[in-house]
Amino acid sequence: MSDRIIMLTLTRIEADHLADLIGQFTDLVNATPTDPDPALDRLTPDAYPEDPEASREFRTLTRGDLLHRRAHDAAVVRRALEGIEHADGSDADFTPVDIAISDEAIDSWLRTLTAVRLVIANRLGVRTEDDRDPSDPRFAVYDWLGYRLEGLVQAAEESR
Repeated sequence: MSDRIIMLTLTRIEADHLADLIGQFTDLVNATPTDPDPALDRLTPDAYPEDPEASREFRTLTRGDLLHRRAHDAAVVRRALEGIEHADGSDADFTPVDIAISDEAIDSWLRTLTAVRLVIANRLGVRTEDDRDPSDPRFAVYDWLGYRLEGLVQAAEESR
């Protein structure tokens, strides 16, 4: 067991928005979609792109476990965000709050932020950097998650 802790500083409003994203993500991975969802497909990669039958079989055998793991990781992140006082529309919404992420939880945070960003990228049609339109405000959350993810990756590397 390690005593290493990574501190993530967010404002209360950022923490609220992140908690909302994590909640939506959890709903997505726990749902039983009636129609194929490309975002879920992106979270459960194609193991055999040249063999559709083998890919379908692999996905059938592993998809539930992969999505369950994603839901578990998201729950770790959600628990960390639960203790933060909610934004209320006042100036205090921009007050920084520190979130202590244990060494044991950092991988769940990294996997979850990456997965949420993948879902958003899918919904926005981002496949390459060229698909991103910095003037389109819908990309702000995608970019913000990338910024936070990069900071956590750097902090995790420094702490190991």
